[in-house]
Formats: sequence, C-alpha cells, structure tokens
Amino acid sequence: MPPDPNIPRTGTFLGIPYDWRTTGIRARLKQRSWDPSEPRLVVPRAFGWGYDVNLARLLGRKPQ
Repeated sequence: MPPDPNIPRTGTFLGIPYDWRTTGIRARLKQRSWDPSEPRLVVPRAFGWGYDVNLARLLGRKPQ
C-alpha cells in the first residue's frame, strides 16, 4: 500500500524534529553532516527522528 499523501513527512513532534522522506536522503545526509556555513553544532537528522552532529562545526571548520 502506498504511503498516505495526507500524512506529513517532515515536522516536529513534542519539539523534536523528524524527516521521513526517502527521496534525496543522500544529499540531505551530506548537507547536514558536513555544513561549515551552518552555525549550529546540533542539526535535525537527515532521516528519522531526532538530532545529528554537524561535523564541520565540531572540528572548527569555518565557511569559505
């Protein structure tokens, strides 16, 4: 059975972000795990529920 288009694939629940989109997951994973221009160390997960770490900020990389 195909997923219900009326159910949101992204958003927040109890203040915790979620993203259940399967299309474009590689691009989101790359962007969220290594983004020197993002000022936050903790960013929403590329897929699933919760948060991930922006490794570029963790290692102190500056935007070019």
